[in-house]
Amino acid sequence: MGWFYVICGVYLLVAFVTDIRSMKIPNRLTLPVTAIGVVAHLAWGGWRGMWFSLAGFAVGFGMLFLMYVIGAVGAGDVKLFGGIGAWTGFTFGIHVIIYSILYAGLIGLVILLFRKDESMRIRTMMFNVFGFFKLGSLKLVSHEKTLKFPFMLAVLPGFVSSWIYMFG
Repeated sequence: MGWFYVICGVYLLVAFVTDIRSMKIPNRLTLPVTAIGVVAHLAWGGWRGMWFSLAGFAVGFGMLFLMYVIGAVGAGDVKLFGGIGAWTGFTFGIHVIIYSILYAGLIGLVILLFRKDESMRIRTMMFNVFGFFKLGSLKLVSHEKTLKFPFMLAVLPGFVSSWIYMFG
């Protein structure tokens, strides 16, 4: 079943190119690839394979949906991670999510450090984090310009890091 991970890697490369070009990951990519992943696991592993795939889909889609609700990622990223999970399963999907979030944080920090208004943004971010831990409320939406970059810049290295961690 190693070729399932290779197929998922190709899927991510295509998504990477489209996300870098347009900051969107189209449904015509995510939906068929996800469905094919579930069907491939059903054909290869029977009902057990299908449940493996559906569990991966659920964790990828579900966790990214929560991030979508707070405005951290776009809807295409949610469906993309459903597809990653459908091809690679629950455990690998969790690893990709964790590594991708870590890489996104690192990328965001680097971008902040090279902006002119970085000190104000860092102070605001620290104040919001402190307020969350002290008062239990996190300011999720800010009226200032938000930091945006294609999440695929973090997902691709997250996938590779997960691969190395799990199989390398």
